[in-house]
Amino acid sequence: MTAIKDRRSVREFKGKEIEPEKVAALKQALIWAPSAGNLQSRRFYFVTSDDIKRRLVHAALGQSFIHDAPLVVVGCADTRIGAHYGQRGVSLYCIQDLACSIENMMLAATSMGLGTVWVGAFHEDEAARILSLPENLKPQAIVPVGYPDESPEPPPRVSLVEAITEVS
Repeated sequence: MTAIKDRRSVREFKGKEIEPEKVAALKQALIWAPSAGNLQSRRFYFVTSDDIKRRLVHAALGQSFIHDAPLVVVGCADTRIGAHYGQRGVSLYCIQDLACSIENMMLAATSMGLGTVWVGAFHEDEAARILSLPENLKPQAIVPVGYPDESPEPPPRVSLVEAITEVS
């Protein structure tokens, strides 16, 4: 529960590089997430190139903090799952698979003292062109990762009564 409650959306990063063993742990967190039918219909691009990060800032409507992070992870849904699950696989399962992986990575990052933010506001087609993605991969999340240079307060949450209905 500590990582869950401590995770924040961090948009200010120190200039410090991330140690290779922490990057390796982030990769492990991504691949160990659950997935529909264990088909693992998600792929990830680890971006450290300044040029690519700058271009992703443009695709992400000018969100400059993307460039400031030492690592940017772009999570892509793999639509080839449709061969197994049809349209529901394409429109839902691969996105759920990706979401589980990204959350795993964000919680792992928090536990290692790293900050992240899930960026969903970007032009998918432009990000796909920047990364030269094959047709089956659809970018769904841009996640800057780095050592936080801010400590945002926890945002308010809805009450348990408001969020949860118990059915017996």
